[in-house]
Amino acid sequence: MIRTLAAGILTVALVGCGVVYKSPSVPRDADGVRVLPLTAESALIANRAPYIPRAVPAVFGLTAGGGSLGAGGGPVPPASLSRPVRPGQLSLIAPPQVSRGPYEIGVGDVLLLATRQTGSTVEELSGLLAASNRRQGYTVQDDGAIAIPDIGRVDVAGLTLSAAEDALFQALVANNIDPTFSLEVAEFNSKRVSVGGAVAQPTVVPVTLTELTLDEALAGAGGIATGDLDFALVRIYRDGQLYQIPVADYLQRPALQKTTLLAGDSVFVGDEFDLDRAQAYFVEQIQLANFRAGQRNQALNELQAQIGIRRGNLEEARGNFRDRIALDAVDRDYVYLTGEVNNPSRFLLPFGRQATLADALYDNGGFTTQTANPGQIYVLRAASDPADLGAVTAWHLDARNAANLTVATRMQMRPGDVVFLAEQPITRWNRAISQLLPQVIAVGNAVND
Repeated sequence: MIRTLAAGILTVALVGCGVVYKSPSVPRDADGVRVLPLTAESALIANRAPYIPRAVPAVFGLTAGGGSLGAGGGPVPPASLSRPVRPGQLSLIAPPQVSRGPYEIGVGDVLLLATRQTGSTVEELSGLLAASNRRQGYTVQDDGAIAIPDIGRVDVAGLTLSAAEDALFQALVANNIDPTFSLEVAEFNSKRVSVGGAVAQPTVVPVTLTELTLDEALAGAGGIATGDLDFALVRIYRDGQLYQIPVADYLQRPALQKTTLLAGDSVFVGDEFDLDRAQAYFVEQIQLANFRAGQRNQALNELQAQIGIRRGNLEEARGNFRDRIALDAVDRDYVYLTGEVNNPSRFLLPFGRQATLADALYDNGGFTTQTANPGQIYVLRAASDPADLGAVTAWHLDARNAANLTVATRMQMRPGDVVFLAEQPITRWNRAISQLLPQVIAVGNAVND
């Protein structure tokens, strides 16, 4: 009885002396503090406080850009050869008859691979299976290989179709894949014969599995289109040699029409030139083409180097800014969170855009209603005018109605704002008891002794 009475007396004494737990709050009648309800309408008024978010440095909005190709190695020299005078008689210098041999796969060819695929009997009978993901085209790349999923790269350049099938068979077996397949060339892109001059449509004719003859090449170009057949020549440039067939002889002799063409041949239909001069003309054209290609490559390299330098400068400037951010060497704007938030801290206002009360609260973990009073959420904003002598406006958000939290997404933050959440009454009581109880127990023990 005596201990109980002593404990009660001690409790009353502690409360009266102000020793019991004290928690921060926002008094409504304090001097210099103006408490205003935070609603959708009042948020518009609060947002009128001037603030321009800090901008991201302009270097983050720049790109390395492009550019225009320069002249590379300089201007292309003009051609020095012109059309010679026609002679009185055309001579026949036919190319030798050659046997081309089996077609060899080259870079740029597209190979069509058909593999076996299991399916239902109905699909196989209806033919739908054969048209479903069983035929896949593969382009021979510049290293002479085709890349096949689950198998890898298989070198096929320079191989005949039969040898390529053998290489593919070995690759399938090595990868434990059913080696049942078929292989064919879908596009012939590696070996071609160019046809130009007095033809209906200058073109490039591909060399396929079958031998390409002169008449087929000319037919692919729309045929001979010259009005003076008596002095017209079909010239074939091959491996540094120039051959010529008068058009009159070509039309009269089927054997000349069936002249076999090889990959890399150039066929030119035109008036008769001096043989040496015609050969020099072709050589000159090849040299000019090579010069133009070299110019383009040099110009591309120069352009890529310029872009690379610009890109490096941009990355260096951006990296320097990121380093300054990491070292806290850049002026930034902050909002401070205190009270019953889960993570009392400072919230960094972003670059280039406004942040809201909801951003500040929930970017740092938000709050829990076990300890925080949702009806006592405040945004404390000091007056910007020094003449106000530190006056503070406390925008009060009552979120006991959860729908009012939508206002938090409209209330914009300003540098120096303090977001304060008061505690639940029961939380204040529990904390006071947790501080008082050890003292009461100590006094009781003392009395008992």
